[in-house]
Amino acid sequence: MLKDYTFIALADDDEDDRLLFTDAFDELKISTKVQTFSDGSELMLYLNKDGVILPEILFLDLNMPKKNGLECLSEIKSNDKFSNMAIAIYSTSSSEEHIEQTFVNGANIYIKKPNDFNTLKKVLQDVVTMNWQYQTSGMNKENFLLRI
Repeated sequence: MLKDYTFIALADDDEDDRLLFTDAFDELKISTKVQTFSDGSELMLYLNKDGVILPEILFLDLNMPKKNGLECLSEIKSNDKFSNMAIAIYSTSSSEEHIEQTFVNGANIYIKKPNDFNTLKKVLQDVVTMNWQYQTSGMNKENFLLRI
């Protein structure tokens, strides 16, 4: 079955951030389907269900209740079922420790949440139109952090 859209998921406990994220995709001229989750536990329950469509790109906030982004990342990377899923860490933190931890644990890219809507749209467009095969084959720390 061929799809004519990119399936995007976001796990973020901040309701305003989830709304801005979906609004940005509504305004972009990219064919996407966006699903959001309010915490890591809700995300992992969905991903582990049988027969669900898995997102091609998962945006993952780090600081969430119940199950944080790093815990989700570790769980996802330990399961071959999710091997084709690109993971974009999407956080307010620009801590070197967080960047290093997520890089070492297998995330594909690290994005500091933009402060304005137009920058958010630009970042999301860049991430969705990125050649993920290139991005994942030449992983190094220089191309891991998305600079805005």
